[in-house]
Amino acid sequence: MSTVVIVVMIAVFLVVVAAVLAIGPGKGAGRGGLKRRFGPEYDRVVARHNGDTKAAEAELGERVKRHGSLEKRPLSVEARERYVARWAGLQEQFVDSPQQAVAEAEQLLGALARERGFPAAEDYEEQVSALSVHHAAHVNGYRALHGSVKGEGGTEELRTAMLEARGLFGELVSTKSHDPERARTGEEKAGERGRSKVLPVRRHVKGSGV
Repeated sequence: MSTVVIVVMIAVFLVVVAAVLAIGPGKGAGRGGLKRRFGPEYDRVVARHNGDTKAAEAELGERVKRHGSLEKRPLSVEARERYVARWAGLQEQFVDSPQQAVAEAEQLLGALARERGFPAAEDYEEQVSALSVHHAAHVNGYRALHGSVKGEGGTEELRTAMLEARGLFGELVSTKSHDPERARTGEEKAGERGRSKVLPVRRHVKGSGV
């Protein structure tokens, strides 16, 4: 092999290495990759950093490093049906006890996330961080529940929190099973009993305070 060929090969190798380093580690790294991966979560983090995209991307990149390789544990059909039934019950409970329903919905989502393999709800920030990596489009619904439990907002804000959180619940409760027929049946029940249900509106009675 001639010296010229060797020099050319080395030059090509260095160009490839430089390109890899510029992209950054792992899938979804870099500004374009992070924006695509996190969507509205990207904008939320940038806003929280007062428009400092470099700081926001550093935070999001760190989340990907910590949680990007997380493998979600499968959810049995029985467990899925149990969660779906509980969520449907909370939507009905919301009519008379919105604050309690929202508090229990947050606990239910935390337990479901843990069963799927995410960090425990006791470490709320870490759990949300991991959820944002894998469910960026819906994680803010979980935050809305958390804020509502702390007393932020009235009944309409509570209703909005439940509706937003339902997106994350639907993604977490849906999973493939080793038995395709049972999995399909379970998901059909989920659609009928929980995910497509609209929260009822409590009617105001004239002369009452509600």
